[in-house]
Amino acid sequence: MRTDGYLAQYDALQQTDPAAALGLLTGWLRTDWRPLFAELRARRPVLATPAFTLVTRFGDVTEVLSRPASFTVAAYTSPMEAALGSPIMLTRDGTPMNWREKGVMQVMLAPEDVPRLRALTGALADAALDAAGDVIDVVESLFRAVPLAVCARYFGFPGPDPATLSRWSRAVMTDTTANLIGDPAVRAASVEAGAEMMAYLRALVAERRAGPEGPDVLGRLVRTRLPAELGFDDERVAVNVAGLLLGFVENAAGSMTNVLAHLLAHPPLLARAAEAARDSERFEPYVWEALRFDPFLKMIIRYRARDHVLASGAHLPGGGLVLAAVASAMFDENVVADPGAFRLDRPEHTRLHFGYGPHACVGVHPGRTVIAETLRRLLLRPGLRAEGEIRRDRGVFPDSFPLRLDAPAWKESRV
Repeated sequence: MRTDGYLAQYDALQQTDPAAALGLLTGWLRTDWRPLFAELRARRPVLATPAFTLVTRFGDVTEVLSRPASFTVAAYTSPMEAALGSPIMLTRDGTPMNWREKGVMQVMLAPEDVPRLRALTGALADAALDAAGDVIDVVESLFRAVPLAVCARYFGFPGPDPATLSRWSRAVMTDTTANLIGDPAVRAASVEAGAEMMAYLRALVAERRAGPEGPDVLGRLVRTRLPAELGFDDERVAVNVAGLLLGFVENAAGSMTNVLAHLLAHPPLLARAAEAARDSERFEPYVWEALRFDPFLKMIIRYRARDHVLASGAHLPGGGLVLAAVASAMFDENVVADPGAFRLDRPEHTRLHFGYGPHACVGVHPGRTVIAETLRRLLLRPGLRAEGEIRRDRGVFPDSFPLRLDAPAWKESRV
């Protein structure tokens, strides 16, 4: 963490070596993002660089995310559609396909599913913890394993096996969200994984058409008959089921890892959260407030399709990327009361974990449920403590986090 001012050093280096200045800034965005954002909000809330424009205040961030005519999702189009071989609503703004398929998937991911999904998640988490012994790699055995099992049993997308499903998710989402330099090897791995995934899904949809439809999300899609002129055929079913995996596993695992790391770093807070874990309603605010202090998704990328003047007065010219820093917005003193404090009473609109605007997460109900219930079941186990450091792929996606538990008291702690 710097004490001599991020902007002063960035501006000075920008004059002599713009590439080095950009590298310095992107490094800070990974390691010093909270104090960097605080300085930007105070002194330069909209920072224009040769590679992107960074927007940091709550009002500007939410405006960027809610004006698709000016700020489009085009930055995601090439990597995701190269993997899927087809358009997907996540990469289209205001099109009939986006409008129609978003609505269809909101119906399929019914809020009424939350109680049974919570029960399923709890059973999966308890089984994983019971099998682990007194040391568990919580990422591999819980934070990825439970979402992958939910994909199989709730979404209806099991993959050939969990390892393959996990590989598909990581390969495609690495290219989509963590390949800003356009590494061709990363793109090739994503395209290969996506082709495998779509071939599997096409066969799976055909199989479900011919056999029992089932009570899962894919079963609902197969049972749904829309007018032919709307074009929601079996290929669109397969693409949208692929989107469930891609929008879910990496975000859920990353979010759970960050929440747990924050709680472990603050033992009195961990103790209060563990006590609250006896009741899911009391526990959930701990999850979302802890995640505010270290959100997995810190910035959301948009493309500036045209000139736009923000309500704050900042002028953003058309062309190039804009990074809407949701992690900064959730600490904006003008909107979030006492942002440095850990508070459980924050209004829902100040939390941007699931995005904002027309591309806010369609799977918010299953996402919230799986993240919170998996963590709740973990915190019901006594003696939680880190056994090692978090290891991340590309500094982004958690791959490993060894954790120790007090095994003999597990069964007595079950609620």
